[in-house]
Amino acid sequence: MRGIVRLVGGCLLAGVLVAALMAPFVVGSGLAAGRVAATAASISPTSLDGETPLVTTVTDRNGAPIATVFDQYRLPLSAKQVPDTLKAAIISIEDRHFYTEHGVDPTAVLRALVNDIDGGPTQGGSTITQQLVKNYLINVVDRNDPAAQQADRADTLTRKIREARSAIELDQSTDKDDILTDYLNVVEFTGRVYGAAAAAQAYFGVSVDKLNLQQAALLAGMVNNPTLFDPYNHPEAALKRRNQVLDAMAGTGSVDRHTADETKQTPLGVVPGGPNVPASTCAGAAPDAGFLCQYALTYLTSAAGLSSDQLATGGYTVRTTLDPTVSQAAKDAVNANVPTTQDGVANTMAIVSPGSDRHEVLAMVANRNLGTDAGQGQTSSNIVSEVSDPFGAGSVFKIFTSAAAVESGKAELDTQLPNPSTGCFALSGRKCYTVHNDGDYPDPITLADGLATSPNTAFVGLETRVGMPAVLDMASRLGLRTTMKSNDEGKAPDTSSDDTQLNQPQSQYFLDKPSFTLGNSPVSPLELANVSATLMSDGTWCPPDPVQSLTDRFGHDVALHREACSQAVTPDVARTIVAGLGKDTTIGTSAQAARNARWTRPGIGKTGTTQTSESVAFVGGSGPYAVSSLVFADGSEPGELCPGPPVHLGNCGHGAFGGTAAAPPYFHALNELLG
Repeated sequence: MRGIVRLVGGCLLAGVLVAALMAPFVVGSGLAAGRVAATAASISPTSLDGETPLVTTVTDRNGAPIATVFDQYRLPLSAKQVPDTLKAAIISIEDRHFYTEHGVDPTAVLRALVNDIDGGPTQGGSTITQQLVKNYLINVVDRNDPAAQQADRADTLTRKIREARSAIELDQSTDKDDILTDYLNVVEFTGRVYGAAAAAQAYFGVSVDKLNLQQAALLAGMVNNPTLFDPYNHPEAALKRRNQVLDAMAGTGSVDRHTADETKQTPLGVVPGGPNVPASTCAGAAPDAGFLCQYALTYLTSAAGLSSDQLATGGYTVRTTLDPTVSQAAKDAVNANVPTTQDGVANTMAIVSPGSDRHEVLAMVANRNLGTDAGQGQTSSNIVSEVSDPFGAGSVFKIFTSAAAVESGKAELDTQLPNPSTGCFALSGRKCYTVHNDGDYPDPITLADGLATSPNTAFVGLETRVGMPAVLDMASRLGLRTTMKSNDEGKAPDTSSDDTQLNQPQSQYFLDKPSFTLGNSPVSPLELANVSATLMSDGTWCPPDPVQSLTDRFGHDVALHREACSQAVTPDVARTIVAGLGKDTTIGTSAQAARNARWTRPGIGKTGTTQTSESVAFVGGSGPYAVSSLVFADGSEPGELCPGPPVHLGNCGHGAFGGTAAAPPYFHALNELLG
């Protein structure tokens, strides 16, 4: 008797629920029907707003993919791409009345409810359209809202009525094949895999239109419970479920019984060690592409106004300026100079294309690779674009003093500069700053010879005569835009600190410090390369640009708001400095490295070495390439750099110099590129 009562009660409850779900189709004026209809009408359908997250693809300048960026690994799928085999498999196992029902299946709902209440195994009553509504809410609309996702899964009458009403409205407004395609796009598999197109690649390594019967059956079976039917973690359950799908297909006539039985004897056939899901960040790019990829995405947050989440879900195609030939040559050069896993030593190289309207970034590489495994020589920070070298570029900064002096009329290339072996240089109201030359130099020395041989006293003296404000301004104008806004630790100024080293930008902190021209402050390697590009472009500064174009998921161009170029210095000033930097590779501090590399091309160059040889630099350019090469201590216990190869930490007397450790990779790369 108790079982009969339970069954009758279950049937009554099921009937009420079916009536509520089907309220828009109820005909009649009975009081109960009216109340049920009123209950259903009071629960609004869900609005399925929002675009389905898609993978963003980052490419080089030729359109070859270099990285994928995503939150959900999902590839776009159109109705024409869905193979008939997959359609039949999904419909046979999930909703065999899909093409005849109206969004919900009253018979299935009634059967499932009665079975559940009667204590039988749980059965689903949801149509494909209802499943689309539920999955769309969980995986798209409420993707970043765990509480809302929990409500989307809740086993409540209100949720089921809302889901069903939404399914009915969707069925009335949308073609059946489009509903099925949307479902196959949004449904979740395992391992961050979403949608049938991505699943085909992840589990079988094929495009979705190439799925065979056994593959389509497995994917169709997984959607019911991706965790339980995971072919890698639960292969027996996955095989049993796949075979259930094949039986269902035979039952609907999608395949004949003989074919189904034969296919049931085949293995799962998934790719070994899968699912094969690509890396979801720029760390998955090739070793020579990660830093430029990351810089390009950061650039797009301002140039296109896109958040990191929008980039990870928008299905964009980002065509970068990366030149694969240039980038590989640069990567080979830095790795030959400092191996990837060399303890405590980083070598960066940035290559920018000079120009009057754009400065495209062709390569951003380091011996380190982008990633999180420090033991494998990886770093999670962009050491090429950021103000990453904490020790500075040394005498490279004499370029700024020279340019400011030429612009102000206080010096030309043939101007004789006082160059004592030791000098003490004072600014107004400040104790004089004592500096020494490292080696023997003529006194006086011309500005041109000074740029080539790099004495210290001549340039500190020139800097004090020109004035610190003009020199600091010149550094920013020529290209150190972000660098000069950072504090003396290379970070954003900390206004809560009482320490001027921390609370002031470099443009302010060095106003009373003549040591600036000796380059003892943090610097961005990319911005140093762009300084060279500015000078090689007749004084035209342009922002270092890493993106050629951006297109959305529909193939439409997205407008980029690029910062305008500006005339940093006059062409005459730029050409004067370029001429002055032309001696470095012939009689200057990089001449020996140039001879070792059999370098005979014209170009510009300037070396730099910090006082304790914890950082060395070379900034140069030839032909279509403006380059910076920096080698610096990047470990927790920085020390003196010793020349190599490989460059390493140690106690080696005078240590490495810009000409012995930073210039060789430059000549290596450009010899490869220019022949």
